Amino acid sequence: MVFSSNTICSAAFLFMGIGFNANSLLSTLAKTTIGMRSIYFLGFIIWACAKGGSLDSIPPSSMENFSYLALGDSYTIGTAIGEDSSYSALLVDSLLAAHSQYSVDYKVVAKNGWTTQDLLQGMAKADLDGTYDMVTILIGVNNQYQGRSLEEYKREFLQIVSQAGTLAKKGKASMLVISIPDWGQSPAGNGNRAQISAEIDAFNQAQKGICDSLAIPFIDITELSRKDSNAGAWIADDGLHFSKAMHQLWMRKIYPYYYALLQD
Repeated sequence: MVFSSNTICSAAFLFMGIGFNANSLLSTLAKTTIGMRSIYFLGFIIWACAKGGSLDSIPPSSMENFSYLALGDSYTIGTAIGEDSSYSALLVDSLLAAHSQYSVDYKVVAKNGWTTQDLLQGMAKADLDGTYDMVTILIGVNNQYQGRSLEEYKREFLQIVSQAGTLAKKGKASMLVISIPDWGQSPAGNGNRAQISAEIDAFNQAQKGICDSLAIPFIDITELSRKDSNAGAWIADDGLHFSKAMHQLWMRKIYPYYYALLQD
């Protein structure tokens, strides 16, 4: 059975206007990922109909797929808080909420404890066919934690961004390097915060120098990770990693960059 666009519009407006348990249904849908996508899609239909009175006016390209590759370590997968609470997953959720006409193909290449060397090996083993609309890179905390040298980090980080560039659909314009958070602000770093912070700064300066020389976008979230080290709200239950609230702060700083990318 095929419904006309005007019929679909009428049904959408009728649904929003009727009184029988509509609020209850929306509340129930909002508790699930699929339900949230249904709400976004319904909202998009109503918006499109209100703008033109018909779905016929919606361009065929308005329903698009957007691909995102997140490269990194424990921060990227949300160690201690769950992957759904990581900055990368929160970024996907926010992009979907703002752009209901998109579906997002989200792929993560990251594991707890990974150094730059581990990430290079992980990328080599991963199924990374094709290119991605956006690629984020957050790597280096375990190089610092394990006492690896800056020279090794620079060499391997350069290899990572070079490979990432071949996976980014628009090259450097689709890439974003994220600075290394300062785990010295956590209870695990208590007593050695000054040294940890100094070493984290050195690694961040090294990667920013490479990004600047190659014109790769770079965002600093390190200062956010140093927010009020005595506030437990920013630290996960393991006393080492950062909480969902901190990941949300990171996401909000990253989000405008990729929101703008979607407008292109």
